Amino acid sequence: MNNQSDSNTTWIFGYGSLIWNPGFDPAERALARAPGFARSFCLRSLVHRGTPEAPGLVLALDEGEGACDGVAFAVRAGEEDSVLAYLRARELVTSAYFEQAIALDLADGRRVRAVTYVIDRHHDQYCGGLSLEEQAQIIAQSTGGRGPNRDYLFNTAAHLHELGIPDTMLDALAARVRELTC
Repeated sequence: MNNQSDSNTTWIFGYGSLIWNPGFDPAERALARAPGFARSFCLRSLVHRGTPEAPGLVLALDEGEGACDGVAFAVRAGEEDSVLAYLRARELVTSAYFEQAIALDLADGRRVRAVTYVIDRHHDQYCGGLSLEEQAQIIAQSTGGRGPNRDYLFNTAAHLHELGIPDTMLDALAARVRELTC
């Protein structure tokens, strides 16, 4: 088995909404793991899932212990510039993320470098360490330009389940938000 992917392929790592809405048609999708990172509701959303007056919360990739499971997307040859421009416009709205190339382990044994968006812990919107209840209260009440914050949570949790990617934190958070909103 080849443990190194074609170095000419541009890969994108999705850990949140990119999993279910990448915004482009990839040449390949693969389950992937990002060692040294964690998926976390640690970014206050002022645009997509909240407003400056009532911020929501969205997932961010935060450096930490363990690994984050998600999806790697191979960009079609010749579409690299347009895909990266699209993702930058979408993900770098408030400069709360750093665009980084990180190592990913694909489920089939390949190791690739992928572009992803990692939270800037020094940014004003960073809010790591919120309790599950604090997160649930914010997500249950917030709405932004792309709709209710709870829809973002529910969609991400559902797609992780469909892919067979366990995330007990998201499951517990989704259950609590359902209690608050249903």
